[in-house]
Amino acid sequence: MSAVANTARAERPVTIGTVRSSNSGRLSWLVPTIYIVLLMLPIYWLVNMSFKTNTEITGVFSLWPEAPTLRNYEVIFSDPSWYMGYVNSIIYVVLNTVISITAALPAAYAFSRYRFLGDKHMFFWLLTNRMAPPAVFALPFFQLYSSLGLIDTHIAVAIAHCLFNVPLAVWILEGFISGVPREIDETAYIDGYSFPKFFVKIFMPLIASGIGVAAFFCFMFSWVELLIARTLTTTDAKPITAIMTRTVSAAGMDWGVLAAAGALTIIPGALVIYFVRNYIAKGFALGRV
Repeated sequence: MSAVANTARAERPVTIGTVRSSNSGRLSWLVPTIYIVLLMLPIYWLVNMSFKTNTEITGVFSLWPEAPTLRNYEVIFSDPSWYMGYVNSIIYVVLNTVISITAALPAAYAFSRYRFLGDKHMFFWLLTNRMAPPAVFALPFFQLYSSLGLIDTHIAVAIAHCLFNVPLAVWILEGFISGVPREIDETAYIDGYSFPKFFVKIFMPLIASGIGVAAFFCFMFSWVELLIARTLTTTDAKPITAIMTRTVSAAGMDWGVLAAAGALTIIPGALVIYFVRNYIAKGFALGRV
């Protein structure tokens, strides 16, 4: 009798532990689900507003459009002052990304492979440019570009955004480059590779994930920046972020058009994430990000 009782006591904690683990397994989906819902709620509400009229937006609370309309998107695609904002933004953002990565690659290689006087201080100085708010540099850039005749040009905004994108790209790429053994460089030199040929054909493929991560962040930071882009442009190169601040008219705020413009600004970023998603995953796992 005592043997049976001891066996039952010994099995009871196992049973309780199994029940607890089963309950925790059933609830493990709850937290990610709530997080995803809260994350997607603002995006859904933005898209929802883009299919509503201003009267419905300001007068009725509804989870979906009662009378869906494409009028807001028609305004954007038919008005050059709207759709050219997207074209202008894409032009200077792509220019900035290319310039930033091109400048950051050799700089990151130098910081990783060589030691020179003041290298740590210069590296820290680069990062301080990223820490400073854009408002600090808006007036100096405006005066400089006014004297050079670069106001309201795409290259002006692209170069100005290099101020905070190049340090970020250097910081990211330096971590990836430091993870590549120096023996690869020495072996390539012994095999007769020149430095440009070695860097392009051998070294860059080894840090392709780092380049993808750096390009992603450069694109995103340049795409969403408003103050410098608005200060350095007037009409011909006005970005969509600046145009979205000019939706007030005599009839009031055009909420529907503003929501449609905001929904469309998500598409380029989503496309960039889709094409570099594998590099971003490797970058977060292996690099400095």
